[in-house]
Amino acid sequence: MTFKRPYGAGLAALAVGLFAATAAYAEPTVNKGDNAWMLTSTVLVLLMTIPGLALFYGGLVRSKNMLSVLMQVFYTVCVVTVIWAVYGYSLAFTGGSDFIGGFSKAFMMGVTTDSKAATFSVDANISELIYMCFQMTFAAITPALIVGAFAERMKFSAIALFIPLWVTLIYFPIAHMVWYWPGPDAIQDAAKALAAATDAAAKTAAQAKLDEINADAGWIFKAGAIDFAGGTVVHINAGIAGLVGALLIGKRVGYGKELMAPHSLTMSMIGASLLWVGWFGFNAGSNLEANGGAALAMTNSFVATAAAALSWMFAEWIVKGHPSVLGVISGAVAGLVAVTPAAGFSGVMGAIVLGLVVGVVCLFFCTVVKNALGYDDSLDVFGVHCIGGIVGALGTGILVNPALGGAGIIDYTAIPPKVADYDFAVQMLSQLKAVGTTLVWSGVGSAILYKVVDVIVGLRANVESEREGLDITEHTERAYNM
Repeated sequence: MTFKRPYGAGLAALAVGLFAATAAYAEPTVNKGDNAWMLTSTVLVLLMTIPGLALFYGGLVRSKNMLSVLMQVFYTVCVVTVIWAVYGYSLAFTGGSDFIGGFSKAFMMGVTTDSKAATFSVDANISELIYMCFQMTFAAITPALIVGAFAERMKFSAIALFIPLWVTLIYFPIAHMVWYWPGPDAIQDAAKALAAATDAAAKTAAQAKLDEINADAGWIFKAGAIDFAGGTVVHINAGIAGLVGALLIGKRVGYGKELMAPHSLTMSMIGASLLWVGWFGFNAGSNLEANGGAALAMTNSFVATAAAALSWMFAEWIVKGHPSVLGVISGAVAGLVAVTPAAGFSGVMGAIVLGLVVGVVCLFFCTVVKNALGYDDSLDVFGVHCIGGIVGALGTGILVNPALGGAGIIDYTAIPPKVADYDFAVQMLSQLKAVGTTLVWSGVGSAILYKVVDVIVGLRANVESEREGLDITEHTERAYNM
């Protein structure tokens, strides 16, 4: 995934001053086809959350809590959307520091219909408002994933307070650290200026400018980690926060003693299918251009998901003696999670292998590990999203290798840009840094936020409310009136 580069008089002046005699500075152009694709992708990602995730989660809980889950997901989309426009986009995608951006675009200052955002290609931009909305849907779905971990027992007032705090203090910094960079145009312009410099003083100045531009990026990005569409930012981030919440809030009343089967696997099947459809916007849209890179991400999102669904289904069939609908749709989601960071980097065969691996790994964590440790992660947010995200993030570091059919990593300082040499040890170390940083930042930060919310409004519904169901006690409504 790539992000908006800063445009300004300083860079333009450097370009003109250093090689005005050979080439004029050209303002990057906006491709209407790319814009149209990104408009479509943005709507597809919203479809993932409402109705996709809402129905997937809603069907997995008991009928007395169906509306509470729908409300939590819908509220999350609404509140994050407003926060993103007010200050979230600015904090995530402007320069400031290695860990968080600034407020230069707070309240959408300076973002107009003429503003541009960079893509993966030099001199190929999209409208910044479209990019802002696309990233807004990512910010909205990430905290919505968390609510599945403590479904059926957390007060709505606690969620109403927790979500804005979490997205501000956890999501925005992680998004900035992993995804913010100056973009290919700025780097290529500076590299050309350096190549065009003819004397020592000019070379020194040009090199300093190139170094300055490369330094204007998030900490994890500068560490060399790659995450095409959100393995760390979305899935590990939400998954570990969900586990921490489940542990701190405690188990549901009757957990392990009473039947807590999904009330509508039909509804969950519909939701999972909508997730898969919407995920093409999530992954292929993260290419930011309607080109071969988007086609690769789309293809990988097809095959990895199917492979993971089959992997989970057959493994469950072998172990339990029967395949289940819950298993196959859970496997599909695990495949989507794992291929998210790898979608634009892995080859197609690598994506199939990734799907086959993650289906078995996530099944193991959602059954064996969960039962052994006894925690109540209601809808397996940790087992699917955090574990699947880790498998995907580390797998991306392997599958990006061109020797394995991967796309490689582009070096934008080369003229023209080219695929850089692959170093397994260096790339895997970078991926481990990204995974570790996300786990620590979100795990520790989320624990603190849960405690703060508990002090202010209390986290958990009382026993009577939980037994009656949160639909009635929290919202005075029923999902079904028969």
